[in-house]
This record gives sequence, structure tokens and C-alpha cells, in this order.
Amino acid sequence: IRDRTKIEPKIKEGEKMENNCQANQSIACTVQQCRYHCENQNYCSLEKIQVGTHEAHPTVVECTDCQSFKVKESCC
Repeated sequence: IRDRTKIEPKIKEGEKMENNCQANQSIACTVQQCRYHCENQNYCSLEKIQVGTHEAHPTVVECTDCQSFKVKESCC
């Protein structure tokens, strides 16, 4: 069993991700168009993310957003 107290640092927001993605297994993600998505894994590579809302009074999951999202350069 891996020692969870020694988690290697993940990529910081704003840094360019390399091909050797380090999945942060604490942040599940399926948004393949995001720069920080680990290609073959459904995890984010960021150390932490910012979750926010675009509504004054959010009441459902659709009212929340990952504000750390950055579109991949090779996307869209």
C-alpha cells in the first residue's frame, strides 16, 4: 500500500502539462478537452482545483463549474 502522506506535487494551474501526466486520484475528471485531464485516465493532473458557480443561488449540479478548466491547445 502506498504511503498517502508523501504525495508528489502535481502540476500548478497555468503550467503547461507534459505528456507524462501525474493523475491526482483525489480529483476525478472526464473532460477530455481540458489541458489538465490525464489522457488515458479519468483524473485531473492539478494539485487542486477551483469550483465555482455562474448562478446567484445554485441549487443543482449544472450550476457549478470547474474554474480551473483550460482548453487543450490541440482541441477544438
